[in-house]
Amino acid sequence: MKAGIWIAGRYSFARKRFRVINIISGISLGGIIVGVSTLLVVMSVLNGFQKLSRDLFLTIESPVQLVPAEGRAVAVPDSMLDSIRRVEGVSWAQPFAEGQAVLAKGARSELVVVKGLTGEGQARLMRQKRRELPYFLNGSVSAGEAVAWRLGLMPGDRVRLFSPELISVGLQALSEPYLLPALSIADAGVGSLFSLQKLFDDRYVLASDSTARSILMLGQGMYSGIDIRGSGSITDPRLEQNLARWLKIHRLERQFRVRRLDEKYRDLFAVMQLEKWASFSVLMLVVVVAVLSLAGSLAMTVIDKRRELFYLRCLGLEKPQFMTIFIVEGGLTGVVGTLTGSALAWAICRSQETWWLVKLPSRSAFIIDAYPVNMHAADFLVVGLATIALCLLVSLFPAGKAAAIATSHSLDSKSE
Repeated sequence: MKAGIWIAGRYSFARKRFRVINIISGISLGGIIVGVSTLLVVMSVLNGFQKLSRDLFLTIESPVQLVPAEGRAVAVPDSMLDSIRRVEGVSWAQPFAEGQAVLAKGARSELVVVKGLTGEGQARLMRQKRRELPYFLNGSVSAGEAVAWRLGLMPGDRVRLFSPELISVGLQALSEPYLLPALSIADAGVGSLFSLQKLFDDRYVLASDSTARSILMLGQGMYSGIDIRGSGSITDPRLEQNLARWLKIHRLERQFRVRRLDEKYRDLFAVMQLEKWASFSVLMLVVVVAVLSLAGSLAMTVIDKRRELFYLRCLGLEKPQFMTIFIVEGGLTGVVGTLTGSALAWAICRSQETWWLVKLPSRSAFIIDAYPVNMHAADFLVVGLATIALCLLVSLFPAGKAAAIATSHSLDSKSE
């Protein structure tokens, strides 16, 4: 076996004469390098867009939330918030009130999502967006620009906001008159308009937590959940595990559950992942074509080396060792091509991260000027293993041919 590996190394890296077979081998190696590097660059760009979208979500949302295990609201005392803030990795925790409501101005109305933020929640948002004036005051709301455009809203306008649950209460009040005092529609002023992310601009209205609880008909001290942010050194899955452990220790599993951002917006992030792996499947065809050319070059090497193969047979090499020669040669080509392509992809992505070399075609239509990139070690590992596995797979055919040629012909036919 060691002899087969040594001979494979000689076939792969020894100095070669300028021949057609060497050109084909070089083309197959170059194809692997180009295919791997292109695939990794495209996947890193798609990761960059996904990270950009996630960062835009995190302007209002948090990466991890504690939400009610059942129902739409739960009590959140201050003592619970203090305990959560002491959990390992938690740097920020604030309750929020969130739910659907009808926003009406005059004869026009729109179904929106009202999110109530605490004072600290609004202060964090203002710091992140470098805004000096508050988005809303107590009793006023801030509407997304797309919502405002459809309803013709301007700062200072008066609007009405009521929860769909108010309709249910109204129907019950027909038979239960004591519910009539609850039938009040909140009247609020538009404090400002915001532009944060398309989904928020198109659907969201921001308000104080007290205003949101009044609109959504939540009781005093009742919230839709708790926004939790981790320190920069902890990953979201680790933070999720720590919070799940905290719930178990305090026996709160029946009241709360942990929800990550990609679970809340599962459909959107699933589409991004599907786009990424669909691109992987399509661009992997470039690598497959290069690997098939590698199979051709190995088969031609078998034919070119048939006399040497017979001499090796005379020296005592067995069939498994002949197969090892060409399987290892194919594997070495795959490893060299994968490592070179990965290094090239890393250099391209790193240059794009540092200098933003490739600009977006229409910078005025985007919030960034150049293509974002975000390299994942898992992507490099998957692409590398897949490429090497394909190289080993296609090497089986020429390896089998080499063993057959070396063991089936006589000395006379070989020495001609």
